[in-house]
Amino acid sequence: MIEFPDGMHEYVTTPVKRVLRMAGREVFYIETINSRYRLEVRNREDSVAENTG
Repeated sequence: MIEFPDGMHEYVTTPVKRVLRMAGREVFYIETINSRYRLEVRNREDSVAENTG
């Protein structure tokens, strides 16, 4: 399950084939049988500042 800052959720229901991480960053690429997701992990302060500015 992926939770977004606005409280919405996305469920990954197909098997995950692989997870790749960009070196030195909190960015992940998640590949399933039929989809690809880019997941960037940020701290709450950065997210709030970005959404208000």
